Parts: sequence; structure tokens; C-alpha cells
Amino acid sequence: MIRGFETGDMQPLLDLWLESTTRAHPFISSGYWLASLPLVRDEYLPQSVIWVDERNGNLTGFISVLMDQFIGAVFVSPAYYRQGIGGALMKKAKRHYPVLLLEVYRLNHPARAFYYRQGFREIGSAFNVETGHSVLTLQWRKD
Repeated sequence: MIRGFETGDMQPLLDLWLESTTRAHPFISSGYWLASLPLVRDEYLPQSVIWVDERNGNLTGFISVLMDQFIGAVFVSPAYYRQGIGGALMKKAKRHYPVLLLEVYRLNHPARAFYYRQGFREIGSAFNVETGHSVLTLQWRKD
């Protein structure tokens, strides 16, 4: 079930974010993500519109949208991969926004494939100095 974020979701969401982002980016030190946790918790998430997927009382995925168009995160718990949760979360965001942007690491092939299947297209690239890796900017527009 997809629903809006509630205050009590914060810790499970952060746990899911840290596990998932570390797993999705094995080419970046897990210490980088751990050090980023306070920024995610205190800056990015409070400024975002967030929807979560919950099953049997467990938070299984979430999507956050900043500035009415930028997807800051979309993650699904590894135990729930390939069950349509990521697509359902993306569909929810697409119903609310006519244009969506996101950044994805060039080396994150599974995520890139997912976003391309969701109709996103590359519109730019940059080098992330902090991580030492290239990121792509992808965009989706409502038809």
C-alpha cells in the first residue's frame, strides 16, 4: 500500500535508505553514505514530498520529490525487489508532477535500466567530485 510519509516512518526510512543506497552503489565507500545520513535526515527529507510503500506493517520502499520535480530518492527494500514497488512509487509521483528529474550514477546499471523503462531520458551528465564518479541527469515528461 502506498501512502504519505508519517513522522514515525523516519527511522525505518533512513534504515532502508542506508541499506539500499550502500547496496546500489558498491563502487562508493559505505562510509560516504553513513556520513551523508544526517544531511539526508535533516535537510533533504524534510524538504521533500515523500510516499512510502508499506506491507504487513513494514516499510518496503519510498520515493521523495524535492522542489516539485526532482526525485531525490527511490528505493525498495532488497527483500521486496522485483515486486513492482519501484514502478508503483514512480507512478504515484508521475500522477502528481508533469516533469520529473533525477540523477543516477553512470555505474549504477540496474537503476539506469529501471529509469529508462519508466520513460526517463538522459539530458546531461556531470562528475561528482565528492564520490569521484560520473552522474547522469535524467528527465521524464508527461505525454
